[in-house]
Amino acid sequence: MSHPVSDSPRHRIFAMLDVDGDGVITHAEYVARVDRVASAMGRDAHHPVVTASRAAHEAVFEDMDADHDGRVTFEEYHAWVGHDAFERSCRPALGSLFDIADTDADGRLDREEFTRLRTAAGNAESDAGAAFDALDTDRDGLIDRDAYLAGIRDFVTTGTSPMAAAYGADRPVLKTQ
Repeated sequence: MSHPVSDSPRHRIFAMLDVDGDGVITHAEYVARVDRVASAMGRDAHHPVVTASRAAHEAVFEDMDADHDGRVTFEEYHAWVGHDAFERSCRPALGSLFDIADTDADGRLDREEFTRLRTAAGNAESDAGAAFDALDTDRDGLIDRDAYLAGIRDFVTTGTSPMAAAYGADRPVLKTQ
């Protein structure tokens, strides 16, 4: 099956999720992002929004791990990722991380909340700032949930997005094993 989108965005996201850089995303690495975001936002690990996020991330990992060995290779990730996978499982998981960061539950993040979310999820602080600026098209100092999710979806499915800076699109990709 050919993929019209360059592998570069997929390599960038895979590398971000492969926290230890060993060429596979383990179950522990993937689900730990929920706890990192919860901690960064001062949320208790047992708060209902954190519990819901953990369940959404469990579903994504189960969906990604084609051979169910508890490890996702780049090949598995590449075969899985795309519009259908995003809508089916990534949107709920990524939305749940947004919800953890949205401590006042107004559906919007300010720059500080957005930066804490993105850095806890594995992006450099400077990249998070650039992504915030790109997504804040009306310059009101807030990013809404739909714009956030659309930015990630576009990057994953088409390779272009205002969120590209959040994934370091201006830097070379480090190849995984």
